[in-house]
Amino acid sequence: MNKIVSFVTRFIPRHILQRVAHLFLQLLSFFYRGKNIEDPISGISYRKILPYGRVHSRPNALAPDSMSLERHRLIWLYLREKTNFFKDDLRFLHMAPEYCFLKLFKRQKNLEYVTGDLLSPWAEHHFDAHQIPFEDNSFDVVMANHLLEHVEDDRQVMREFHRIMKPGGWGIFQVPIDYASAETQEDPNVTDPAERERLYWQRDHVRLYGRDYAERLREAGFEVKEDDYVGELGKELQERYALMPEEIIYYCHKK
Repeated sequence: MNKIVSFVTRFIPRHILQRVAHLFLQLLSFFYRGKNIEDPISGISYRKILPYGRVHSRPNALAPDSMSLERHRLIWLYLREKTNFFKDDLRFLHMAPEYCFLKLFKRQKNLEYVTGDLLSPWAEHHFDAHQIPFEDNSFDVVMANHLLEHVEDDRQVMREFHRIMKPGGWGIFQVPIDYASAETQEDPNVTDPAERERLYWQRDHVRLYGRDYAERLREAGFEVKEDDYVGELGKELQERYALMPEEIIYYCHKK
């Protein structure tokens, strides 16, 4: 299974996978049901869940019913426990919308839910994130996960997120981070997919963030809280929800 997942995620374009993967995974789901791991998004429990990873496969990463990964489950818990996301009336822009969240967010009566992406079949609006076609101060909340490592000019996209966010608004912008590296690694001259995979962990990544990621967000105008929420949960819940214990939530606030 590890080799199949690795091949599929490395060589089949994401926008194509998004159309069909959930159907196949839901068929597999019944073979994985049990009591060891709980997906807090769907509420379904499993004896184990699927591996995931383009190069280095991670065990117990992908929940088959919701298609959530570790970061999605952590974000769901964070939104529920640490923000006003499920309580207040909010205009919300969800960039690169993830399948695991779509139906649930659409059902939230307190949200004016807007989705955007360049190619995703799940997005209502299709545009380049370097030039977001919404007016200044349009959204209470903006979320974009694992998007910034794909764009040509991530600082410009961060400024766009800040521009369209209302004063007092907030956002979550998770990215892959090499916590062993102090600085983000990027080189526009690296265009070979295999070399990008070696350097940046994925064939369609153009950079690999380091511990300076929060500073880039601050340069765009955000107040940034680097929240070790997963550490607050403790080892038992980390294992129960199949989370990555080192992941930091980057909570970005606009004054």
